[in-house]
Amino acid sequence: MSVPDLLARRPGVLVLIDPSRVDGAQAERVGREAAEAGVAGILIGSSFDGSGGTQAVAGALRRAAPGLPLALFPGSAMQLTEQVDLVLLLSLVSGRNPQYLIEEHVRSVPFFQRFPVPILSTAYILIDGGRVTSVEAVSQTRPLPSDKPELAAAHAVAARMIGMAAIYLDAGSGADRAVAPEVIRACRDAVRDVPLFVGGGIRTPEAAAAARAAGADFVVLGTVVERGPGGAQSLKTFVQAVAKGGGR
Repeated sequence: MSVPDLLARRPGVLVLIDPSRVDGAQAERVGREAAEAGVAGILIGSSFDGSGGTQAVAGALRRAAPGLPLALFPGSAMQLTEQVDLVLLLSLVSGRNPQYLIEEHVRSVPFFQRFPVPILSTAYILIDGGRVTSVEAVSQTRPLPSDKPELAAAHAVAARMIGMAAIYLDAGSGADRAVAPEVIRACRDAVRDVPLFVGGGIRTPEAAAAARAAGADFVVLGTVVERGPGGAQSLKTFVQAVAKGGGR
């Protein structure tokens, strides 16, 4: 699979699995449930550097859901694995820490020279979700304010100006609130020609539908999948909500 394989599945739900919080057996269960529910794909990602479980979790997901695109959402170059179809090569443009703007990219060069996994250059924009999340603590950057949609939009436009091919708005894992529809809408209106990912704090089908209606191409679910007891049927309600959510 490749970048077009994933993008052809939009709009849709992506399930984000953190290899620092699940083992192979749990990943297989989530992978089977995700495939049964009809999600667009699966992301693997962690805010913690060097998550040793990335390779094992990727292998487990390949076995459990071989038909789904599998993408890596890496917190650092140490998490890279060739066991994925695509890498969202993130640049944390909402922050000013050079490690996450360019340094991790430089560190990733030997990996990509050895394993030519397709990449999607992605502008990662952290939005205040009401609490200090892992990505904020680890990256030592401040999120953009949730009540300043024009500021998020300006970052999205700047990212396109320097050639980035996707935008990812994130409130962070376990956020108290999701990215506001006004922020999503402002970014969608400002940058219409690239895929828009939105995640963090999305706990209900209604919130997922709202994100889609505001312009998200992909709605990303993480914590709600890890902790939710409903399995594939519960996840399917999110998939259906996003499918009915419209879009801009």
